Amino acid sequence: MKHVSALLLLLLTATAARAEESAATAAMIETPSLAAAVAAGQLPPVGERIPSEPAVAPGEPGRPGGDLRILMAGAKDTRMMVVFGYSRLIGYTPDLKLAPNLAKSVEIENGDRVFTFHLRAGHKWSDGSPFTSEDFRFWFEDVAQNKQLSPSGLPPEMMPDGEKPQVEFPDALTVRYRWSRPNPLFLPALAMPNPTYIYMPAAYLKQFHERYADKAKLAALVKDGKQRNWGALFNKLSNAYRNDNPDLPTLEPWALKTRAPADRFIFERNPYFHWVDAAGRQLPYIDRVLMTIADSKIIPAKTGSGESDLQARYLRFDNYTFLKDAEERNGYSVRLWKTAPGSQVALYPNLNSNDPAWRALSRDVRFRHALSLAIDRHEINQAIYYGLATEGQNTILPASPLYRPEYREAWASYDPDAARRLLDEIGLVKRDSEGIRLLPDGRPLQIIVESAGESTEESDVLELVRDSWREIGVKLFSKPSQPHVFRERVFAGEAMMAISKGLENGLVTALMPPLEMVPTSQQQLQWPKWGQYYENKGRAGEAPDMPFAQDLLGLLQAWFNSGSMEERSKIWQDILTIHAEQVTSFGIAAGVPQPVVVSNKLRNVPEEGIYNFDPGAYFGIYHPDRFWLDEPAQAAAAEH
Repeated sequence: MKHVSALLLLLLTATAARAEESAATAAMIETPSLAAAVAAGQLPPVGERIPSEPAVAPGEPGRPGGDLRILMAGAKDTRMMVVFGYSRLIGYTPDLKLAPNLAKSVEIENGDRVFTFHLRAGHKWSDGSPFTSEDFRFWFEDVAQNKQLSPSGLPPEMMPDGEKPQVEFPDALTVRYRWSRPNPLFLPALAMPNPTYIYMPAAYLKQFHERYADKAKLAALVKDGKQRNWGALFNKLSNAYRNDNPDLPTLEPWALKTRAPADRFIFERNPYFHWVDAAGRQLPYIDRVLMTIADSKIIPAKTGSGESDLQARYLRFDNYTFLKDAEERNGYSVRLWKTAPGSQVALYPNLNSNDPAWRALSRDVRFRHALSLAIDRHEINQAIYYGLATEGQNTILPASPLYRPEYREAWASYDPDAARRLLDEIGLVKRDSEGIRLLPDGRPLQIIVESAGESTEESDVLELVRDSWREIGVKLFSKPSQPHVFRERVFAGEAMMAISKGLENGLVTALMPPLEMVPTSQQQLQWPKWGQYYENKGRAGEAPDMPFAQDLLGLLQAWFNSGSMEERSKIWQDILTIHAEQVTSFGIAAGVPQPVVVSNKLRNVPEEGIYNFDPGAYFGIYHPDRFWLDEPAQAAAAEH
């Protein structure tokens, strides 16, 4: 009996799309920029390049052609084209549901224990080689389980409770993964902006693998590549996410054509891309993406002078006024998209502090409530974010289907009188000559908030928090340092409190694992030693010794073991309720707008959107392959 849940959307989406596909592909239209290569026999015609059942883009068709200019800060940013392109086996839609993309359809059976992927007949990599189950078999058998290529073995999201999947390849277009227990991490991992790749272009990469390559030829390739052995060469050339090998075939809309080092990287349309529009034109519409490298500090200025057609990366909210002033003069518009962190910045009391007095105080929930109540979030919103942010705790956002207003409002109103009463109740009634409360050991209640020293925004927030905490008898000092020093001090328990970005993902759904809300990582600034203990399976760090933390870990395990969306939703609500009461971080405000600069000639870019890495892939969920340039040259080419 197949498991019926929200994941059934995968099947329904695929079924609905097939009717559109058969109608849309009746008469394909050749891409103007590829017509000469087709006529010369260098490329097959479009009808032979796309799958027999391609994915069909909804909405009004655009026009093909043109170059899109973007700005990035370094060669490593070539990976952003993999993020923006967002071609995944399955991916998130703008309403955060999963739907097939590269895969024609996905079947989920037996409560997230069996996953069957059906591929598209005739689908090809950017070099024209077939995309089939052999690419999955090659990765699983020859790469992921080869100790020289993958010393750690299969990725964690494929090993629920340490269990390796049974994998079947029934035919060229079918791949099946089977576990004896639920594996709810599997599909979300495939949909990430930096996904778990469970396939590789076998036809290209076998020449670098000792199992398939001629030994003498492989040795020569290793020498020419200046690598220590064949494994190092293979890993250097096969990293799809890093996107730094122009020879590596891709399934993304645009393929890299420039080798580093370079001041400009060129990405050309993938002639075998699997999407088409309703008029029978192959996507992407844009022929080339031109990525110019510039210092991150001057990217806002270069964007304001009209040197980018689509820019959000390296722009900040405080650039908005400058960019807005130049938009009419330089032919672009500035749109303000929402952002998805649980809070733009948040304060994290270190529950694993080495200082016994501070550890005891920070673990008293009344103390955390008091400090939260003494933050004037409205003042901060008005002074720093022009009143455009949503005030409240560091939690999920209204756009999440799991959202409840009480999560954001809990202990977030500005009530210094209530804060004073709580501090008195704890016993912090004695004060020094400056009116600062004294700890039980006689020291003044001075909180040092440490930061990575990279953000003037954090400094501005701390200035305002300092003023409001002073009113309740708490003195705040800020201590910026280098990022690595900051992290090490927090990890070691030397930091009392830290300031950083809030929850990475405020747009959670029940399908997404609640790892960020549970002590699972040393990077979590409020409980780094508990997170380290989880990461290292008890070999380092400290075992959680507070009941609420133990409850969170129990709920996480229950989520992993659950086979239904209803159960997972209930578990998520329990976790969010614990966070609302415990206040292990102090959120300030969320939804601070992200400036998105869009050329006046660029079409199909949403007026409103959410700019977020995961989920969202920045522009990825809005399909940049559907963006098009409204220029005379494109209009003339489309008429012929």
